[in-house]
Amino acid sequence: MQALANTHKLSEVLNQDFDAVFYPGGHGPLWDLAEDQNSISLIEQTLQADKPVALVCHAPGVLRDVKDAEGHSIVEGKTVTGFSNTEEDGVGLTDIVPFLVEDMLKEKGGKYSKTEDWQVYVQQDGLLITGQNPASSAATAEALLKLLK
Repeated sequence: MQALANTHKLSEVLNQDFDAVFYPGGHGPLWDLAEDQNSISLIEQTLQADKPVALVCHAPGVLRDVKDAEGHSIVEGKTVTGFSNTEEDGVGLTDIVPFLVEDMLKEKGGKYSKTEDWQVYVQQDGLLITGQNPASSAATAEALLKLLK
């Protein structure tokens, strides 16, 4: 309960209060955070302030509508990863999720890459760090911490 006492509404989170932003995975972000204007703005402002953003598993899906200062997709031309189509198929949710992370990252111009299903895989391109799946959570966090040093 103590941890819950320190939670904040996303609309109350300001990038200037933090050194970085980390989005954990789970299917939920595909339904709500991918189109949440507070989330989109937080990521845009954090990157524009030269601070890193890390996302793992399904969380790279929240980058769907994030733009750079010129109005281009934030993933355009960047090397990224996220939950793969074959992993989604493996959990039987391909026809349930609103969109597939791998497909979306490619459609937005990202240079999507992956490793074998369920193996640790992280990509860093500048201040953007993405991890493929739950197994990549610790490695994604470590890449973020290394960037902050």
